[in-house]
Amino acid sequence: MNKSRLPGLVAAAALSFSASASDQPAALDWFAGHWCAERNGEFIEETWLAPRGDLLLGLSRTVKGARTSSFEYLRVEWTAGVPSYIAQPQGHPPVPFRWTAGGADWARFENAANEFPKRIEYRRTKDGLYAEIAGIGNGGKELVIPFNYRACPR
Repeated sequence: MNKSRLPGLVAAAALSFSASASDQPAALDWFAGHWCAERNGEFIEETWLAPRGDLLLGLSRTVKGARTSSFEYLRVEWTAGVPSYIAQPQGHPPVPFRWTAGGADWARFENAANEFPKRIEYRRTKDGLYAEIAGIGNGGKELVIPFNYRACPR
């Protein structure tokens, strides 16, 4: 089988993308959309633009009642053929999470040096988009925070 024809994420099992540089962002085109979730009285939404050029751009907002409790600028950019998820919560300096695993409909990014989270993962589901952040929580145990997104109503 010709590896250059495999989608970038499928060929990335060994942490290297075999798709051409221009096709790499397209391998994550399933991120694109306006995704919403509700949890513990909070309304959470993420919006990802379709991939263009060499990156994906996203924005997240959490609202509780009538107040925005948090927001985050997001992007996935490619460096040396490998994607990095870059988060800027509350507009603070960027925190990179490097691709560590994935497949045709999921992607995992990690940053062992970050306090929390240490891992960010996205999965395409039949009903929407599942995301989770994980790391060491209080008491030294792993803490996983899930986000079950569905397409936002128009």
